[in-house]
Formats: sequence, structure tokens, C-alpha cells
Amino acid sequence: MKTKLVVIMKNSKTPYGKAAPWMVGAIFSFISMAIAGRAVSDQLDTFEIMLYRSLIGFLIVISTARVVNTHHEINFQNFSIHFIRNIFHFMGQNLWFFALPLIPLAQLFALEFTSPIWVVLLAPIFLKEKLTFRKICVAALGFIGVLVVARPEIGSLSIGIIAAATAAIGFAASAMITRKLTETDSLTKILFFLTSLQIIFGLICSGYDGKITIPSPDNLSWLVLIGLAGLSAHFCLTKSLTLAPASVVMPFDFVRLPLIAIIGMVFYGEDLDIFMVTGALMILVANYINLNHRK
Repeated sequence: MKTKLVVIMKNSKTPYGKAAPWMVGAIFSFISMAIAGRAVSDQLDTFEIMLYRSLIGFLIVISTARVVNTHHEINFQNFSIHFIRNIFHFMGQNLWFFALPLIPLAQLFALEFTSPIWVVLLAPIFLKEKLTFRKICVAALGFIGVLVVARPEIGSLSIGIIAAATAAIGFAASAMITRKLTETDSLTKILFFLTSLQIIFGLICSGYDGKITIPSPDNLSWLVLIGLAGLSAHFCLTKSLTLAPASVVMPFDFVRLPLIAIIGMVFYGEDLDIFMVTGALMILVANYINLNHRK
């Protein structure tokens, strides 16, 4: 896999080479969002983070749509599907932000990478895809990897691990619905409802107690980074998938895991033990087998 990635990066004239810079952008965006999310988690709860992230993202989407003249693509066709999609995404992203300060970054990202495995299991229900023996084996390998990463003990399973693992299910459901939406709706429309609906969800959930925390000036820049990184991650990943097959593009995303592990060790003093490494590798191998089967 490493040789393949090096060749792709060197040959920028191929579709794969054109996709590589977009995946680098996606990786940088995901990591930036994690760092910024940790920075504001001591002042804002997850609902407030999502509210401010969505407000910033909404302004960016609307402004960009006007500049590139794609605002006319926004309409209310398939609104119910967008609504359901964003319920799942809101759930997944909130749980991700909730787990962010509670468990090591490498553990969070490893559990997030189980999302494609959940897609394998849920696709027969949502997309009417056939659940083959190969897919069952891939899902089983990924699940074993989760157990190795989380090392659950009866009665003492961390709430952060539960949140991170459940977030992956939300992301999987959101991804499957998004796949269907891309057949009929533009990226501008999808991002418009992604941000606008989640402003509403964020207002309801963060304001249920009648109090919404106003971010401090120090945290405002972090929130802007979260808003920018969240949108750019989705855009870069989607753009790269239009230029090269998922079986080539997605292995780039796996680079996130060792990078965030290094950041966790250097800047947050987080340990990286053999169980974390072994379990993460099992999850990545399961994803890689599944992606190459789709070539």
C-alpha cells in the first residue's frame, strides 16, 4: 500500500495524482478539527460547539454559493431525506466531540474508522445491498480490532469509548444516506442543509436549559477553525472521490491514525501501547480489504 501511495503522489497528472492533494487537505482538516475541539471543550459543551460550528459553516456555504453561482441549486426536494441524514450526522458528530477530551486521540480515530465496517453491516437494510460471507468476515475482523483497541472490562467500559464507538454508527448511517443524495442533489445543497439544519438542532439541544455559553475571545478563533475544518474535510473528501476510486482514495485517509497518534504523544502526553496499535491495524486492514473488493 505504501508503494502505491508514493507512486500516486509523484504522478500528479493521473486522476489518482490529482486526488492526492485533496486527500491531504481532508487529513489536515480532520486533525485540525480534533485539536481545535479539544481546545474549546473545557468551556463549551458539545451542543454549543456544534451550534457555533454550524453557524460559521452556514455563512461560508451561503457566501461561496453566491460567489460561484450555485445558490440556485438549493431547493426543498428530498428535504425529508436531508433531515434524517442530518439527525444521524448530528448524533455522530456530537458523540465524537463528547469523546474527544475523554480518550486518547489515537483511540478516538481508531474507533471512528469502524464507520465503513458499520456501512457493510447496515447497507443491506438501507441500500438493499447483499451481505456476503466476505463482508461478514471483514466486519468480524473490524469488530475484533475494536475490542482490542477498547479492551472492555465488564462494568468498567469507559463512557468515552462508548461515545466514540456509537459516533461511528451515526457517521455510517449519514454516509449511506449521503451516497443516495449525491445521485440527485448537488454538493452545495447537501452542505446547505448540513449546516442549516444543524444550527436548528444545536439551538434546541444547547438551549434546552435556557442558557447558551458565549465563547471567549480566545476560543472564537478555535471555533472558526472548527467551522472551516469541518466543511473543508467534507469538501476535500468528496472532491477526491470524484477524481479517483474509493479503493485508492480512502487508504490516504488511514494516514490520519498514525499522525494523530504522534500528535497525541508529543503534545498531550498520551500513551500508545501494543493493544492500541494492534487493534487499529486490524480495523485498517478490514477497511482496506473491503475497499479493494470494490475495485
